[in-house]
Amino acid sequence: MPSRKQVTVFLENKPGRLAHVLSELARNKINIVALSVMDVHESSVLRFVAEDEAATAGVLQELNIPFSEAQVLAIELKNQPGALAHVCESLAAEHINIDYAYCSSGGRGGKVFGIFKVTNLDKAQKIVTTVSNNKRAERRPLRDVRAYRK
Repeated sequence: MPSRKQVTVFLENKPGRLAHVLSELARNKINIVALSVMDVHESSVLRFVAEDEAATAGVLQELNIPFSEAQVLAIELKNQPGALAHVCESLAAEHINIDYAYCSSGGRGGKVFGIFKVTNLDKAQKIVTTVSNNKRAERRPLRDVRAYRK
C-alpha cells in the first residue's frame, strides 16, 4: 500500500481563506484526492492529499502560505459498510495507533481513499498489504464494540 504526502496548512478562520487556497490549486489543475478541515480556536487546520505533490508545494510557496508535509498511509477502500472498520481493526490488532484519519468521497468505480496518520508507517503498510492480499470470499465479521471499551 502506498504512502502519500499529506499537506497541512493553518489558515486564519475567516471567510474566503479556504476558498482562496482551493481556487489556486484548481487554477493550477491540481486534483485533491482527500481533504479534511478542522476548526482550532482562531484558525483552521487544512489537511489534504493531492495528486501532484510537487506542484502543490509550488503553489503554496507562491501564495506565501506556510505548510508542512507528512507521510500518510493512503488506502483505496470499497465504499461499503465495514471497509474502514476492517482497516482500523487490522492496525489495532498489531498495536499501531491511528493518530487521525479521513476519507475522500465518491471515487471512481465506487472506491474511496482512506488517509491514515499512523505511529509506524512501515509496519502499517506491511499489515495492510498482507490483509489486502489475503482476500477472502466471505466478509470477516466486525468485532463486538465492547472489545474497544477496555
